[in-house]
Amino acid sequence: MVLIQKALPIVEKMPGGQVVVTSMDAVLDWGRKNSLWYMLFGLACCAIEMMATGASRYDLDRFGMIYRATPRQSDLMFVSGTVCKKMAPRIKRLYDQMSEPKYVIAMGNCAISGGPFYYDTYSVVKGVDLLIPVDVYIPGCPPRPEALINGIIHLQKKISKEKSY
Repeated sequence: MVLIQKALPIVEKMPGGQVVVTSMDAVLDWGRKNSLWYMLFGLACCAIEMMATGASRYDLDRFGMIYRATPRQSDLMFVSGTVCKKMAPRIKRLYDQMSEPKYVIAMGNCAISGGPFYYDTYSVVKGVDLLIPVDVYIPGCPPRPEALINGIIHLQKKISKEKSY
C-alpha cells in the first residue's frame, strides 16, 4: 500500500478496506514514467556498457523499460558513442520518427561533447545536442551501468514533474 500512496495522490480508508481515489491524469503520468520503451543507438564503446545495463545483471526490465527496435514504438533514445557527421542525419531521422512525448539520454563524453575527438577531428559532431534535444547527460568514458541507471532515475523524476496536458 505504501507504493500506491507514493504513486497516486489520494488514498482514502473506508470501512472494510481501502479505496484509491485519484485523477486520470495522475494515473497516466505514473504509467508514462514507469513504462519507458527505449531504442538503442550505440555508435562506439559506450554501447557495450549500455547493452550490459539491459542484460540480466543490471536488468532495466525492473524499471518497466523494454527494448524496442523501431523508433515508432519507442519514447526514449539512448545515444552513446562518437557521433560522426555521416551518422547525424540518421540520428535526426530516427528522433523525428519517434512519437511524442520523446526523451533522449546522451551517454558518454563522445556523445555529450565529442570527447577526445573534439579538437582534431573534422568529421565528429561536437555533441548530439546540436542535432536533437537531450534530456539527461551521463558523462564518463565509458560510464558504468550504475551511472546509466542513475540517469534513468533522473529522467523518471523529470517526467513525473511534467504535465500530460
